[in-house]
Amino acid sequence: MSSLLIIGIAIGLSMDAFAVSLSSGCGMPDAKPRHVIIVAASFGLFQAAMPIAGWYGGAMFRKQIEAWDHWAAFGLLTIIGVHMFLEGYKSTAYCEDPEIRPAKEILRPTRLLLLSIATSIDALAVGLSFSLAGYSIFPAAIVIGIVTFLLSALGVKAGGKLYHLLEAKAEYAGGIILIAIGMEILYTHLS
Repeated sequence: MSSLLIIGIAIGLSMDAFAVSLSSGCGMPDAKPRHVIIVAASFGLFQAAMPIAGWYGGAMFRKQIEAWDHWAAFGLLTIIGVHMFLEGYKSTAYCEDPEIRPAKEILRPTRLLLLSIATSIDALAVGLSFSLAGYSIFPAAIVIGIVTFLLSALGVKAGGKLYHLLEAKAEYAGGIILIAIGMEILYTHLS
């Protein structure tokens, strides 16, 4: 498989992580470099690990995973998106003063884990297809992880800038983005 094709796959797989990073950045307008690295590393790690897991899973589990992967991603993203939207509704103080909403709240391990899993489920299917086609997964997984890390870091930083443009609408926008990503994943797999 060509390097250009692997990079294209990596960019395609990282788009969900980029969008979620963007919405996370909306909640952390003054994110410190370590916050950016935490989000980017989580998404990059899961995007790199899922194709490897899928590759090892091989054809044995293909039918079972294809039947529900889109529903799992939709459900996780919708739950988190609705939660973000409701948080924005409950307290406009988050949007008025970014110091009131500490990064540790945005970066809660459970929240970050769910988002990382939800945005990388498609990468599991890519690993399955690599396995069935007889391609080596490790070089591709490394590229996928690096590209996702870079785009996620960019997303968090851009989301912080977007926050200042959106002001009180930042939390709403983040929640709507996550719900839209979940709906897009569901629509793509059902059509």
